[in-house]
Amino acid sequence: MYWTDVSEIAISLEEAHPEVDPKVLRFTDLHRWVCELEGFKDDANRSNEKILEAIQMAWIEERE
Repeated sequence: MYWTDVSEIAISLEEAHPEVDPKVLRFTDLHRWVCELEGFKDDANRSNEKILEAIQMAWIEERE
């Protein structure tokens, strides 16, 4: 997975952290959790606020 795989990341985060409310998470936690996902291969420094917001929104949609 890479930062551009927003939907796949959201699904993986939902599976890895079902107890977390994605509406109230900190981007520092989100960034760390994405980097820790099995199969994530992108450079941690390539993310930005726009990407993290997109992942957060996709995770919220996945939850609903």
